[in-house]
Amino acid sequence: MELHDLTAIEQAHAIRTGEVSSRELVEHYLARMDRLNEIVGAFVTITADLAREQADRADQQVAAGDADLSVLHGVVVPVKDLHLYAGVRVRFGTQVKDLVAPVDEFVAERLRLAGTVMTGKTSTPEFGLPAYTEPEVGPWARTPWDLTRSAGGSSGGAAAAVAAGLAPIAHGSDGGGSIRIPASSCGLVGLKTSRGLLPNGPMPEGPGRLGVQGPLARTVADAAALLDVMAASLPTATYLAAIDDPPASLLIGRYATPVIAETQVHAEALAAYELASSILEGLGHRLVDLDVPLPLHAVPHFELVWAAGAAGVPLDAAEEGQVRPLTRWLRERGKQLSAEDVAEAVRYMQQHAQAALDASTHVDLILTPTLADLPSLIGSIRNDDDPAADFEAQKRFTPFTSPYNMTGQPAISLPVHWTNDGLPVGIQLVGRPMQEALVLRVAAQVERAHPWAHRHPEVW
Repeated sequence: MELHDLTAIEQAHAIRTGEVSSRELVEHYLARMDRLNEIVGAFVTITADLAREQADRADQQVAAGDADLSVLHGVVVPVKDLHLYAGVRVRFGTQVKDLVAPVDEFVAERLRLAGTVMTGKTSTPEFGLPAYTEPEVGPWARTPWDLTRSAGGSSGGAAAAVAAGLAPIAHGSDGGGSIRIPASSCGLVGLKTSRGLLPNGPMPEGPGRLGVQGPLARTVADAAALLDVMAASLPTATYLAAIDDPPASLLIGRYATPVIAETQVHAEALAAYELASSILEGLGHRLVDLDVPLPLHAVPHFELVWAAGAAGVPLDAAEEGQVRPLTRWLRERGKQLSAEDVAEAVRYMQQHAQAALDASTHVDLILTPTLADLPSLIGSIRNDDDPAADFEAQKRFTPFTSPYNMTGQPAISLPVHWTNDGLPVGIQLVGRPMQEALVLRVAAQVERAHPWAHRHPEVW
């Protein structure tokens, strides 16, 4: 067994007991990054010196007998390159920005305080806008399970890193599916947290507060541990402790009809959905069919809010001319909106979101496919000649994720199914707002009944 075969929790335990040092782990991962990063497109910036410094400090704390160590002390946790990590270069997935972050975002600060180690910034598409990670500033993120296919987006680099064994866990963010899409594409656990659970500051919130941060991991326990670290002010029982308490029989609503686009759902995605249904029923839960939570006429309001967020990115005239066609198209749409237009779009979106929440109050969780299709071929969704078609193709690829950014509910993607060709296919479990603990408890039940962490891609 090699060091990257260990889960993040196992690595943290080995560090605390002196079986391995954080510095050894860092050197192991840096060597793998040097060998594999260009192949899978995980990192846009590698911070080897910082990682060694942080690892040495973590080891010194262990040697000093510090009893107040976090559950992930000394463990590698890379940060997505949409987010600030003080003193480290940040590109936002674009060739028009190249800065050194002056401050930590709040979640990055919590990662530092927990004694985690930052080996680099993971790749993201321009300003995190597309559902694929094909930036101009670094290699395109590929799922390690099939290097001709995309890792998804916008946390594609983070997912590629974890799935290829370049990091045990990773930080991600999600404004329309950007954690769950790569999780499904890369065979990982990916949790979109509830709106407001984790702070986004000091960066300003976008219109509609769609974006949240969360973990990408190989196991539910690792995801829960990273959420504990990022949440910092924890409930009485930690998320990691919660997963050891299986819930009694729950009522789980389910649907597999695409929400934000009219499209066919791939047979393998439906097979994953039916498999998950069988697993949940086998665990004693009751399943009922639900109607689609949002009408198609709600989608244009979400699109306007998305475009307004793109238009809100501060760019000067020279930078404006260098952004990708999709970014320019979204910004042009957003700039046509007045402040009143944006406020109205947010208001309508929130009304539809509240109606969706009200319609599902009788169920404890909701089950859907994560994606409507298999991991996309590299470049197959991207359409620089026709950005409107690009945007529509993204909607058809991921019609199940963005509704829960609108409602603010927690949603997790789990890799329950694999095609005969070895491609991972995820399912999505959605909880009530701020019910991450229940979502993780059921996810852990599913994982125990149908394990997946033993699976590794060829590059592993």
